[in-house]
Amino acid sequence: MGSAERKDQGVTIPATMSGVYLTRHGGPEALEWREDIPVPVPGAGDVLVKVLAAGVNNTDINTRTGWYSKSVTGATDTGGAVDDIDSGGWSGALKFPRIQGADLCGEVVSTGADVTAFSPGMRVTCGTNQPVPTSENPVAIDVIGSEYDGAFAQYCKVPADRLHDVSASLLTDVEIGAMPCAFGTAMALIDRASVADGETVLITGASGGVGLAAVQLAALRGAKVIAQASGEKADAVRLAGASEVLGRGETPGPHTINVAIDLVGGPDWGKLIDALKPGGRYATAGAIAGPMVEADLRTIYLNDLTIFGVTYQPAESFTALVDLINTGQIRPLVSKTYPLRQIGDAQADFAAKVYPGKLVLLP
Repeated sequence: MGSAERKDQGVTIPATMSGVYLTRHGGPEALEWREDIPVPVPGAGDVLVKVLAAGVNNTDINTRTGWYSKSVTGATDTGGAVDDIDSGGWSGALKFPRIQGADLCGEVVSTGADVTAFSPGMRVTCGTNQPVPTSENPVAIDVIGSEYDGAFAQYCKVPADRLHDVSASLLTDVEIGAMPCAFGTAMALIDRASVADGETVLITGASGGVGLAAVQLAALRGAKVIAQASGEKADAVRLAGASEVLGRGETPGPHTINVAIDLVGGPDWGKLIDALKPGGRYATAGAIAGPMVEADLRTIYLNDLTIFGVTYQPAESFTALVDLINTGQIRPLVSKTYPLRQIGDAQADFAAKVYPGKLVLLP
């Protein structure tokens, strides 16, 4: 064994790895391919994971561009506040350089002290928004690839209590690598809005990763799904379980839906509120058409509507999702894979909404 390697639990582990650093807020030029990144060393309670696949997500791009800053009022494709280093991350300032990557499918390589639930060779995944509630903040989270280094590298280190065993799943590594962010977000939206059998649910942005996941999960619960998507992607949305597909910007008439699952926001937001039946629920986890919205407050209070903002994902919600993964009840649509080194191309295709479903990076 040379100086460029180390032994851990009988496994030879390289000292360095290739991966992508986010060096600052900005465009694709802020992403730096490196081949000399130190391989993480798992501490007590940690697991070292070899990355097998990592999905491309809005949250990674939004963090890179600084779109989460309150100074940004436009759609996600208008860019972000690249000079606002204090508030460009979803929770404020980001520590640079950062290895992003909010989606993970990986293989356990070694474990730190006190880890007994995982052993080398197991296939694992983890939620993107990982709950760390406190008495002061009961919905506090850590986001992999934001609060700590994520999956855009050959290896990553994850706390064992946030990992889940998916060795039993018949899904491929690429499919599982496409699921944590999209399906985790969709599951949280569906749970928070209490989508039930027989209800009518409208899902906006339905041809994207989160949207298609929400269509599947809502249909799995027995809901009638009305989806918004562009015409060329309508077939993919129907295959996911939608009963009806509307074009972008088209909305059902007033008082026709029980639940709105909204990933778009923007100028049509008021129409979604109008479409809800009395007692209806609205849940959002995105604003790709813009975060600034307008509606008549009288519509909300006179119809006893409930609005949910969804970022926190309870541990039991992701555990239930893993059960669906391991029993083969859900499957993502993966349109294309890219070598990790081509992350700029993958993110450009994602932002341009060239493909339905998910795009996945391979280290």
